[in-house]
Amino acid sequence: MLKKHPKGLTVLFFTEMWERFGFYIMSAIYVLYMDRDLKFDDSVKGILYAVFLGASYLFPLLGGWLGDRIWGRIKTIRIGASMMALGYVSLTISSIDTLLFFYLGVALVAIGTGIFKVNMSVTIGNLYKDNIELKDAGFNIYYMGVNIGATLGPLAATIIGMTTENYNLSFFAAAVGMILAIIIFQFGKKTIVHTDIMKSENGNNITEQYPEMDKKEFWQRVFTLFVLFIIASLFWLPFYQNGFALTLFASRSTRVIEWLRPETYQIFGALFIVLLTPPLLSIFSLLRKYGKEPRTTSKIFFGLLIMASSMLVMVWASLAGGNGDVNIMSPMWLISTYFLVTIAEILISPMGQSYVTKVAPPKIQGLMMGGWFGATALGAMSSGIFGRFYSDVSHHAYFLLLAGLSVFAAVLVLIFMKKLKRFAS
Repeated sequence: MLKKHPKGLTVLFFTEMWERFGFYIMSAIYVLYMDRDLKFDDSVKGILYAVFLGASYLFPLLGGWLGDRIWGRIKTIRIGASMMALGYVSLTISSIDTLLFFYLGVALVAIGTGIFKVNMSVTIGNLYKDNIELKDAGFNIYYMGVNIGATLGPLAATIIGMTTENYNLSFFAAAVGMILAIIIFQFGKKTIVHTDIMKSENGNNITEQYPEMDKKEFWQRVFTLFVLFIIASLFWLPFYQNGFALTLFASRSTRVIEWLRPETYQIFGALFIVLLTPPLLSIFSLLRKYGKEPRTTSKIFFGLLIMASSMLVMVWASLAGGNGDVNIMSPMWLISTYFLVTIAEILISPMGQSYVTKVAPPKIQGLMMGGWFGATALGAMSSGIFGRFYSDVSHHAYFLLLAGLSVFAAVLVLIFMKKLKRFAS
């Protein structure tokens, strides 16, 4: 699978895998930790969930600028990774009596994630300057690394929870994962240094010279990406219910099974990505061979429709008994939902990042990738704000509205399809 791809992809694959291991441990237990150990009510949890996810995906705007203009990709990645490691250590020593460490840890992880992640994504795109036809596949493979980490993280949190009932130990495991990511990146950076916009030459930093672009085309490309960002934010709003409404549905409405805890369900989304990505890549590779591979924009359109169908499964589950907040529902409702969400995610998240690297003007590629994550932030924050009303309305109405928003986003893709196709090869 990696045979035709640059060596740097392997380094970034494993770096991102361990970084996501830590992040998804936190995602799996963040709301539960606030609920059980810190005793916050649903309204406060919703706000803090929105703030954490929003900051994680807004700070890429800063990270993109730092990578474009100040530190370069490699240095910015290292600084972001170090901030995350310190954040997880702070969360490890936090408690209801030491809330300062909790807030400090959340802030460090959110900011560090933001400036780390955007520069990782741009670096992936820069690996394929001479092999643009493999760029979509490269992002899909990279996304597998993301989701191997996202599988192992909640699994580790589950094992630690079952054996110790101690969320602080899970935060410590996240710190260990982040340290492994830093070590792998440091030892493998020689395979990616050529992709950095700032290269060391006799100890001096120089900025890569980009070809000039017509101003009209420049702003047309920026507008096209702005349209994509609005559409993407409507995808991430229901997607990030995995850490809020779906976790609460698991905790309050789903039948209790010893090995299947509320924090365990997020494993399924990541596990399905790991299992489904290779066959999907094979299918797309075969279609590409015959000139039939769907364009990136078409993949995004169908991904939005599949996301809508996943929310309709939860509408059905709620009407079938989940509305009562009694632990009687089969785990298969949530597992089926995660299966559909996963297919949608494969068609949208790596494809969206690939699209940005194809369309963004080279001088502001990092900033535009930051815009992609900014759209993620808008969706994530909206998800948390939306989540405040989970207990105030019937669950089926809650999920039905999310399905409607996904369909609306798909309609926007159709309306702007011509513009979205214009600059993407």
